[in-house]
Amino acid sequence: MTEPTLSAPPVLVKRSAAIYGLAVLTFINLFNYLDRYVLSALVESLKNSELALSDAQLGALQTGFIIVYMLASPLFGLLGDRGPRKLLVAAGVAIWSIATAMGGLAGSFVTLFLARSSVGIGEAAYGTIAPAMLADFFAKRLRGRVFSVFFMAIPVGSALGYILGGLVDAHWGWRMAFFIAGVPGLLLALLTLTVKDPPRGAGDVAEPGDDPDDVPMEPGPTGFRAYLALLRNVPFMITVLGYAAYTFGLGALAFWTPAFLERVRHVPKAEATVQFGAIIVVTGFLGTFIGGWLADALLKKTKQSYLLVSGIATLLAAPAILVALLHPDPKVYITFIVIAEVLLFMSTGPINSAVVNVVPINMRATAVALSILAIHVLGDVPSPPLIGAISDAHGHLELAMTVIPAAVLVAGVIWVYGAWDGARRARHAAQAEG
Repeated sequence: MTEPTLSAPPVLVKRSAAIYGLAVLTFINLFNYLDRYVLSALVESLKNSELALSDAQLGALQTGFIIVYMLASPLFGLLGDRGPRKLLVAAGVAIWSIATAMGGLAGSFVTLFLARSSVGIGEAAYGTIAPAMLADFFAKRLRGRVFSVFFMAIPVGSALGYILGGLVDAHWGWRMAFFIAGVPGLLLALLTLTVKDPPRGAGDVAEPGDDPDDVPMEPGPTGFRAYLALLRNVPFMITVLGYAAYTFGLGALAFWTPAFLERVRHVPKAEATVQFGAIIVVTGFLGTFIGGWLADALLKKTKQSYLLVSGIATLLAAPAILVALLHPDPKVYITFIVIAEVLLFMSTGPINSAVVNVVPINMRATAVALSILAIHVLGDVPSPPLIGAISDAHGHLELAMTVIPAAVLVAGVIWVYGAWDGARRARHAAQAEG
């Protein structure tokens, strides 16, 4: 596979091509999360089906997906920084779609486990490469909003996974739910081929009004040496460590909140699931949009706006989560759940912009891949079982969940520190040049 050519200055991508690329990749991202969460809607049917899966086996289906997703991401990060990106993305979409549909043919736990784990291969290809393409489509000053649009697909796609899976399962069974969720993805794979693959660094071309000192970094190493370079990249590591703490809290909150509402607040099961799902959709849209717009607006005042907005929003979210967990009045705890979720989603666009902005243009997919690996290994893989273990030990889910605001607080502190450290480094660099 040939190395990307970086010596010639890249050209700006036409606005129409960039917007079309954003629209297609966002639409695909919606199906990405739909396919990921359709399984959750089918748990009870799978348990009571001819497969007779245990709770442990059902949980293992999600664990298998996450492990494969994490392990495959670094490989696709390297491929995404060196190879034809839209072909890799199209292949990833096709793989996860076929794997989802194959779940409908499963005749045992083993075959279903293999199908669901294979979904992680396709999503790893897409999840690492699509953000790097978007960074090349759009200038740095627009990336907060661009990534906010892209990641708005998360709450919508997740909710559609629950809704589509539940409705199809109720009328035609769990096998048909997998078929209907997976097969349309083959058309999306073909649609990907109509998207322009922008030149690497195209979004970093200087435009009128840009800061003359805000120039792209020199090309970094390729191959596995790129990962070693990222581990020595202090701004990148600060961003990712904060992201891991954030994902630790967010993953546990997403997993345990419906059970918390049912067990601790005595909300009926169906109502708890629907209620929390509706909150996620609304707050996901609102928070993601506000965060991206605000971070881009503040970029004119500070180059650390992405970390700063993420850090302050997360610091404010921590006490809101604590109130939501501890206050027994439904009007109060629902209000603070909404506030907390809006604040948490405000970080989605800015922090992913920060990840791609602090690395050389030929290492963006690699950086996203390492970020994916780190935030899952340190974040939402250990946090749900840890909360469960604390709850089992003390017999008190409410107490166990107070770990969540603590993790969110740590994320906020790390990101605010990262913004301060970035500004300090910039001052020192300016003084050295002066």
